[in-house]
Order: sequence, then C-alpha cells, then structure tokens
Amino acid sequence: MAGSYSSTRPASSSSLHSSPQSSQVFNSKILLLLTLLPLSLAAFAFVLQWRGEIDDPTTRWTPKDRLEFPGMDASTSSEHVTTKSASGCAEILGQSRSVSFPYYRDWKFNYTSDLKPKICITTSTSAGLEQILPWIFYHKVIGVSTFFLFVEGKAASPGVSKVLESIPEVKLIYRTRELEELQAKSRIWNETWLSSFFYKPCNYELFVKQSLNMEMAIVMAREADMDWILHLDTDELIHPAGTREYSLRKLLSDIPKYVDMVVFPNYESSVERDDIKDPFSEVSMFKKNYDHLPKDTYFGNYKESTRGNPNYFLTYGNGKSAARVQHHLRPNGAHRWHNYMKTPNEIKLDEAAVLHYTYTKFSDLTSRRDRCGCKPTKDDVKRCFMLEFDRSAFIIASTATEEEMLSWYREHVVWTDKTLNMKLIRKGILTRIHAPMVIMQGLREAGTFTSLIASAQSTPSGVELLSRAINNNTSSKSFEGKNNDKTKEAKLTGRKVLEMSDLVLSAVPPLPPPTINDDI
Repeated sequence: MAGSYSSTRPASSSSLHSSPQSSQVFNSKILLLLTLLPLSLAAFAFVLQWRGEIDDPTTRWTPKDRLEFPGMDASTSSEHVTTKSASGCAEILGQSRSVSFPYYRDWKFNYTSDLKPKICITTSTSAGLEQILPWIFYHKVIGVSTFFLFVEGKAASPGVSKVLESIPEVKLIYRTRELEELQAKSRIWNETWLSSFFYKPCNYELFVKQSLNMEMAIVMAREADMDWILHLDTDELIHPAGTREYSLRKLLSDIPKYVDMVVFPNYESSVERDDIKDPFSEVSMFKKNYDHLPKDTYFGNYKESTRGNPNYFLTYGNGKSAARVQHHLRPNGAHRWHNYMKTPNEIKLDEAAVLHYTYTKFSDLTSRRDRCGCKPTKDDVKRCFMLEFDRSAFIIASTATEEEMLSWYREHVVWTDKTLNMKLIRKGILTRIHAPMVIMQGLREAGTFTSLIASAQSTPSGVELLSRAINNNTSSKSFEGKNNDKTKEAKLTGRKVLEMSDLVLSAVPPLPPPTINDDI
C-alpha cells in the first residue's frame, strides 16, 4: 500500500503544476493577439491611405459646386482636393484640409459678392498697378467687397485707371477741380478737430486730404449699403489673424452689435535685404505692436529692437480702425473714425493687425524726398513730417550721395544681423507672417493680374473712360446733391455738437509707439 502511494505521488504533483502553466501560456497568447490585431489594422490602414487607396469621406460627400481653396487648379476634380499645392498653402496658413478662403472660387472676381457683412476700403493713392492690384485682390480674397480709390498722379493716368476701372466694385474718384471745389465746402473746415493740420505742407497736407476723402467715402459707403468701412494706405494689408478662415468678413461678423469701431494694431515690416522689389511677395518678417506684447518683453528688449533709431517703429504705431457705417459717422484723421452725435464704442483686437510695409524698398527714401519741398534742416522738416524717422530719412535723402544713402538704409532699416533677428523672434518681438505671400503667389499663378490687364486693353479708353469715372464712380454729384440742402444745417449742427461737449477732440495723428521713458 505504501509503495502504491509513493508511486502515485509524483504524478499527482506534476498534474497540479502543469495546469496553471498551461493557463498562463493561453492568457499570454490572448494578450498578444489583442495587442497585435489593432496594431496590424492601424498599419494596414496607414499603408492604404499613404498609397492613396482610401478616399477622404469629407470629399466623398462634398457637393460638386463647393468652394475650393484659392490657387487650386480649376481642372482639379471635386473628389480629390489634397493636391500638393493646396496642402502646402494650408500648412503655411495654419489650416488643415478645410476651405480657407470661402468667398471666391478659382480666383475669379468678376461677380458681386452678396455675403454679409459688406466691407469697403477707401484710400488716397498715387501708386502704380504693381502696388495697387495686389493690394486690391488680397483684400478681395479676405472678404472686402468694395473699394473707393481717390487717385492722382500715376494712379490717375489713363493706362492705370483703365485697368482699375475694369475691376468690379472698384470706384475711382479723381482729384479734379470739381472735387476740390466740393471738398472746399466740407463742414470739416468750419470745425476745430482737424484745424491744427490745416495749411501745412507734405504729410500734414496729405493728412487733411485723406480726412476729406474719408468724409466723401462715408457718403458713398452709405449709398452702397456697406456695413463696415476702413481707411488703409496701399502699403498696408489687413491681417485677420484669429479667424479660422483667415477672413476679415468672418472677423467683423463676430464683433458685437454694440461696438462701433474696431482698432487693428499695426505690425511693421522688417526687411532683411536692401534689394526688395515686391514687398508683398518678398517680406515675411514683421515687428509686433506694443499692444500685442507683454510690457516686460517690450521694454526689456527696447534698445535692441530700435537699433539706434528714434523709436521702436520707424513710423506710426497706433494702428488703423474699421467703423460701422452709420449716421453721423465722420473721420478722425487717417487712423480713426468718430461720430458727431455720440462717443463711439471702440475695441482693440488681440490678434488681428495691419501689416505696414514701410521703407521696404531703398527707393522709398528718394520717393518721400521728391514729394516734399521742405529744406533738409532739422527745423524745417518739422513743418513737413510728424514722425522723427521720416524727418531723418528726408534729410539723408536730400543731402547724402547714393552710396551714403544705401549705407544709411542698411544700418537703420535692413535687418542683417541674423543672430539678433532669431533672438527677437524667440522673444516674440519679431514674427513671421506668410499668408500675404501665399495669397499673392496664388493670384499670380492663376494669372489674375495679367488677364485683367489684357482684358482692360480691349475696353474703351481715354477721355471716355475718364468722363465715365467722374460722372459715375466719383459720386461727386450725388454727394453734392445729397448734401447741398444740408450744408448750412451741417455747419450749424457741427458747431452745436462741439459746443455741447466739454472736451474738444482733435484728430488722431500718426503716433509712435511708447518709448522707454514714457510712463505707461
């Protein structure tokens, strides 16, 4: 019996140990299978998608007439939108595969947009087509529908005006004797808010002229049923940062109804070469506005940011504004708007900005010099220019040789120190903005400018065009007709409003950013 017991004992022990071992092996196999299966499926799906075997479901169900990303080939099928160029634009603009500019298809602008809100821009310019055309179409892309251009000089020449008039929703107003006589009757001359700028040369004269033009543009904007109006120079682009679609229209549609005016702080171009020919397409580095920087960052890097110049910015630093088109709206200088009957509610945007391409070309030195007849002395330039850098640049351009001017331009304007540039980029003072470059490239590749110029050559020209522009586009007669019966009342009303106010508001001039000695 004992022998029998001892012979069976080892067998019993072996069976007890084998059972948990087999169970552990089975559990391990199950875990391995559960781990490998999803990994295998994920890898398989990745390979198929990489090879292009899987369609994006969003494109599969997208309507055929959907709006494509600007710059895309018109022959691209509606089912396959992930082209190389489109994805490249999307990456630069900070978007994915969503439509980034939903207002125009295939860069076609030969129709009137009915989207809301309706936005117009007014400007006073003497520039040529190489500057005005990209400026107009860039703003069309981001949602501006109408442009009121007060033109003179090169911009008013038959060849240039002929092309500009052929663009839908672009209205030209020529500086004719009739226009000047009409503006001489403006209520502005009988009020005090702009009086400190009257009868002075150069920049002061331009400032008054811009204000008078803005006053007329308000009337034209109301006639055209516009919702918002902006005043920009043709070396400035709106940068609607903070919107998913890079859209000024989307940005302004989100502004609360109680807000009357929106201030866009300006960023200033920081050129890295002295041979820039096309600033909108070649400049990507900008210096941020004080309003978009922490106070410690701004003042802590002030000396390195100015590089020996009179101020943080070369020129102005108080931005530009957009205003709701409403009763009693008036300009308040070229940078702001106001209202005769109330104090407007104004907000300042935290991300969106005006990109100011100032002194981007070496020729800008001499062009400013040629426009002003002041003497190149420290005392006399104060009569012509409001900002210190403009005064210094005018004196250099008037007294130095070409070689000396170029040396001065490189020292004071061009950012050649890459180490400093990288440091200030890391600090957040300098920033890279590529959206305008991408948009301009898309417009050029689509032949927008060349086709426009070619088509304009087949239209009537000369006296007929100029006459048509004066009669139809300037709205000078309608402006006069609507306001002749109100001229006396307007003058009296303006006086009454000013008398009712305890504070006489002066027009906002171009102001520099705060200096390191200012008490903020």
